[in-house]
This record gives sequence, structure tokens and C-alpha cells, in this order.
Amino acid sequence: MKKALVIGASGGMGYAIIKELVSRGIEAVAFARGGGKLGELFGEEELVTIQAGDAGNTQQLIEAAQGCDVIFHALNIPYSQWKEKLPSIVKNILKAAELTGAKLAVVDNIYAYGKSNAKLLTEGTEKRPHTKKGKIRLEMEQLIFNSDVPAFIAHFPDFYGPNATNTYMHYTLDQIVSKNKAGYVGPKTIAREFLLTTDGAKAMVTLALHPNAYGQNWNIPANSTITGNELELLIKNELGEKKSLYSISKPMFAFFSLFAGKDMREGLEMQYIANEETILSGSKYENEIGPLPRTSYEDGLKETIQYMKNGKR
Repeated sequence: MKKALVIGASGGMGYAIIKELVSRGIEAVAFARGGGKLGELFGEEELVTIQAGDAGNTQQLIEAAQGCDVIFHALNIPYSQWKEKLPSIVKNILKAAELTGAKLAVVDNIYAYGKSNAKLLTEGTEKRPHTKKGKIRLEMEQLIFNSDVPAFIAHFPDFYGPNATNTYMHYTLDQIVSKNKAGYVGPKTIAREFLLTTDGAKAMVTLALHPNAYGQNWNIPANSTITGNELELLIKNELGEKKSLYSISKPMFAFFSLFAGKDMREGLEMQYIANEETILSGSKYENEIGPLPRTSYEDGLKETIQYMKNGKR
């Protein structure tokens, strides 16, 4: 891979993928709607070409993908737009890949799996989504694998990391950096996974470089599980003993969503993930690709909080 297109480059995972590509000496085209934001993030990167555009515009995608070996689909749009826009965006990306001869690497969440029933989720776990958004994600997967484009899909748990602003963890950290108390979505006693975006990006680029990765799903778990109580202790160690987290229960989330807009209301059905152990197995990756990138929560939080303290929130 000499050159890659990253769609959604201004988001948390897209930003991390661009940084990972550059660290390996690979040229990258940073594609997103906000040219100004892209300039702030990548304006000083010699290997990065900035291309402002809309993934809803097939021609803009085709132009951005010229000369690229791989297209990374890391675009994230608001929940309220999923039903209307996600299918057409995926079709546009597949069209661009077909016409340019590029392979496709897709960043995905765990929604298509549905409830875990306290079982470790492997790539062989039957996908039985019970939510609207989970069913949409499964439809997108079927579109991709039914196409003629060589593609793989990587399933990730919730993100956190530099520039990963559209996440529950960012909501918590953004508050706790400036205040003594912050909300934590879900019970503080349940073990959950939060993946550092830089780890996710390393796994994505490694998969994209591996010829046998395509045509398959890959689960990319976090370093380990962590409870809200354990996270609180790490935050105290980093920012001081006065810092604390309070749990935002599902009823509280539902109440807040009445005033916070359509996208938060759309997020209500996904609260099962915060209220049960939904854990990915990384055994397939480690058996077939190699060791997973695993940054400790302590180091990952330090990196993320420092990024936020530097005014990049």
C-alpha cells in the first residue's frame, strides 16, 4: 500500500488512521466535509493531501480515490441520519472503489451483533441485531460483502482517544478535565471495553496490509475490560482526588434525551451496551495476524487528557 484514502478523516478513528499511515510512510488523502478542520489536523503533514468533500457525492469520492490502493471508511454520521443516508454512502464508497480498483477497509461498531447474553463475541457469533441501528449496520455489511470489492470489516467497541469527540468517553473526560464531577453513561460496576483509537488505527492499517484480511470480519477488542469505578480511580490518579464520576442510568439518559435533541433520543436504544458486558474476542486476529495493539488505560487516558488540555477538545 503506497497511498490510501481515509473517509471521515476529521473524526476520532479517521484522524488516528491518518496518523498511523503517515508513521509508516504511506501517503494519505484526508477526506471529510470540513476543509478547515482537516487543515487544522493535517496541514503540516507532508504525506497528507487534504480533500474536502461529501461522501454523499459519488464523483467527489471517485476523484479523491484516484491512485489509492485502499479506501478506509471511517465516516461517522449522526444517528438521526443513519436510515436515510448510510445505505447510499456505502454504495457511493463501493462505486468509488470499483472504478478506481481500490480495496476497502471498514471501521464498524458492535451493533450488528445484538445482545451478547454474557457471551464473548467472536467473528463466528451469529449476528442477531434487535435495534434499528444494529439492523442497519448488518444491512451495510451485507452490501459490502455482496459487492465485487475486496473488503474487510473491523468491529470495535466504544472509542476514546485524541480527537475522538463523538464518544461517551469524550463526554466524560471533557467534563472531568474542567470540573470535579462528570457523568459516566451506564452503571459503574459493569465491566466494559473502551478502545484507544491509536490502537484501533494500528490494527486497521495492519489488516489493510495483510492480503488474507479481505473478505472477512475482524473483532478488535480493547486492551482489557474496565468498570466505571476503576476508571474513576485512574482519573483520580491523573487529575486529583477531588475528581469523581456519577452514573447516568438508562432512565436518566432517557430524561436528558427529552431536552438534548433527536440524536440523543436515537441513542436510547443502544444503552443495552452500557448495561451489560459486551466483550469482543481478539483471538482470530492474534492467531492469524499477530499481537493486538494493547495500550493500558492508564497510558491511553494520559494521552487523551493531555490532548484535551492542549486545547484540542
